[in-house]
Amino acid sequence: MHIPQHVLADMPQGLRSLAVEATPSAESAGLERRSFLKLATASGFALGAFPMAALAKGEGDAPVAANALKPTQQPAAFVKIDRDGIVTVTINRLDFGQGVQTGLPMVLAEELDADWSKVRSVHGNADPAYADPFMGFHLTGGSTSIKNSYTQYRELGARTRAMLVAAAAKRWGVDAQSLRTQAGQVIGPRGKKLGYGELADAAMALPVPQQVVLKDAKDFRIIGKATGRIDARAKSSGNQAYGIDMQLPGMLTAVVLHPPVYGSKVLSVDGAAAKAIKGVRAVLRVPSVLGGEVVAVVANGYWAAKQGREALKVEWDSASVGKVDSTQQLAQYRELAKKPGAIKFDADVSKLGGAARKISAEYVFPYLAHTPMEPLNCTVRITGTGANAKAELWLGTQAPGWEVATAARVLGLQPQNVRVNVQMAGGGFGRRATPSSDYVAEACHIAMATRAAGIDAPVRLIWSREDDVKGGYYRPMHVHRAEIGLDEKGQVVAWDHVIVGQSLAKGTAFEGFMVKDGVDTTTVEGMKAPYDVPMRLSAHHPVLNAPVLWWRSVGSTHTAYVMETLIDEIARAAKQDPVEFRLSQFGDKHPRHTAALQLAVEKSGYGKRQLEAGRAWGVAVHESFDSIVAYVVEASVKDGSPKLHKVTAGVHCNLAVNPRGVEAQVQGGALMGLGMCIPGAAITFKDGQVEQSNFGDYVVPRLTDMPEIAVHIVPSADAPTGMGEPGVPPLAPAFANAIAQITGKVPRELPFKLS
Repeated sequence: MHIPQHVLADMPQGLRSLAVEATPSAESAGLERRSFLKLATASGFALGAFPMAALAKGEGDAPVAANALKPTQQPAAFVKIDRDGIVTVTINRLDFGQGVQTGLPMVLAEELDADWSKVRSVHGNADPAYADPFMGFHLTGGSTSIKNSYTQYRELGARTRAMLVAAAAKRWGVDAQSLRTQAGQVIGPRGKKLGYGELADAAMALPVPQQVVLKDAKDFRIIGKATGRIDARAKSSGNQAYGIDMQLPGMLTAVVLHPPVYGSKVLSVDGAAAKAIKGVRAVLRVPSVLGGEVVAVVANGYWAAKQGREALKVEWDSASVGKVDSTQQLAQYRELAKKPGAIKFDADVSKLGGAARKISAEYVFPYLAHTPMEPLNCTVRITGTGANAKAELWLGTQAPGWEVATAARVLGLQPQNVRVNVQMAGGGFGRRATPSSDYVAEACHIAMATRAAGIDAPVRLIWSREDDVKGGYYRPMHVHRAEIGLDEKGQVVAWDHVIVGQSLAKGTAFEGFMVKDGVDTTTVEGMKAPYDVPMRLSAHHPVLNAPVLWWRSVGSTHTAYVMETLIDEIARAAKQDPVEFRLSQFGDKHPRHTAALQLAVEKSGYGKRQLEAGRAWGVAVHESFDSIVAYVVEASVKDGSPKLHKVTAGVHCNLAVNPRGVEAQVQGGALMGLGMCIPGAAITFKDGQVEQSNFGDYVVPRLTDMPEIAVHIVPSADAPTGMGEPGVPPLAPAFANAIAQITGKVPRELPFKLS
């Protein structure tokens, strides 16, 4: 793997150092490349670059002892114990609804033998300690939070416990081996007890043990127990603070007028009317990471800034930028899908011509917006001047390292002079992990321009819902075309498959290792496996002036739908029950798929009970981010409108650290998957402009759309896998398969269009 110099130059120092080390010489073997790829990607999700060099070898670094603990292994960065016994755990991820602010403390508290009622949690920052221990970078994404930090947080808890025991042994003058711990206390001979709060100061002054012995899973008392979330009370009472709630003395608020067409330049700005509005302090032109410019209005509060923006008179120049049109784009994609693209799998498809039966299918998937409940925001405070200048940022971000690097670049500062404070975020679904750090760059440009205008104050940038829907990043539009040949028994003899969709990695610093032989791995993930079919899979990646980004479950949002509806169609052609057909395909090679599907089938009553008149079963199973979710659903169609009534999930995520958290993620994932099916759930372009603006014309599922959901987890003691995203992909195909049972037609387009 060769990473071009201009790409390396754009990388933060920590990532650049690792990238250079991982680039093999002509004489080296491929191990270094594979190791770097392992670090650089997480189940198809982009990595979070970490700008500080503490975890990467840099010039002038002293040699590190082989047995020295890394920053990610030091309890002092993660555990704070107050005198009253309150244990505060710092999490190395963003919690934006997935429950990691409870899950990771549960893991640490288990090995610490903490009193769970006294455990609290807070977010970390871009410090080296809070990098992903597996990848070496800051990242919340790819459903890796629990998966990658499970052993790390167990060891942190065990190290802290060992230090507390050692402190108690020293105080009592006894052998540490004679002591035990329970619920936040060290218990000694004759029932003597010392609370962790009494020992914390002395314990943290002791050496950190290099090696610790972890509990056997059978002794867990916190891990595996259905546990309410630490933040539940604050959120349900309205007391939870998010990034958008940030308040600093003298803080100003900024809103931005984005161009109607991406990349347009400003011809002229008349800000007189805006400046006349009470509270408006400045009207500023600043650059956009997408090319061109934006116009910012800075005011004493959001309402004044919004009114100021509405009073602006701006002329835009979009003559030199591409103008996407959804109708024309679909026609272009359909033409591309008729011919092979860059090859991912290259099976022999010559048997298609002589197949006893053929299935020809074209699928269309629209652009999708992320629309998290909390719109994008970032607060920036700049202090000092010249060599003493520093910046501090507050925002909910999935990749604080990216934000440090972006702020440093925009503000002309050294990364060590930029601090990012990770805030609780109200959703994100991938939008808060943007390689371009678009809204962070905007906030920094505005803060810098505000200061240059003679106004020395912190600035909070807030995007409105309309800004988010009309000017954000989107899940790419895709077209799939499949030609499948079957023999007389309905078995697949050849499968030719083409996917057309924009690349997520192309044009970013990650192109060198996320695009292989012209195929973006995020586009094709979820195809073929676990079905052993002779598939030729290829992809086209058109370049258009529409910014794209991963959306919860990334490529599986469309590949699962295609695979699972086609598998159902093949089962019908073979005159086999769709469940039995899948189980026969899994055989003994995919026991986790089998277990998840069988559990969903058993709990749903599939095939054993009579459904209400007009209802049909639908089945789908899919693996993403190393976890498997199977859905068995009940659905109906009335007057051309489909209705999902009941969903039964079988989940295999290995050990479920918090079964209640897994249940919540599957429920939320199922609802998001259902959202892809509802008419109106599409972003469309006309003359380069997004046609939707808010929930009035970009539909998301409402309470009345929510089916009854039951979630069942396959028991396992193996190390946990990810659960933030796997609940999304199989819902839509299970729903579609039920519709096909009723209507005899497979919905080939999302959202559903049955009439």
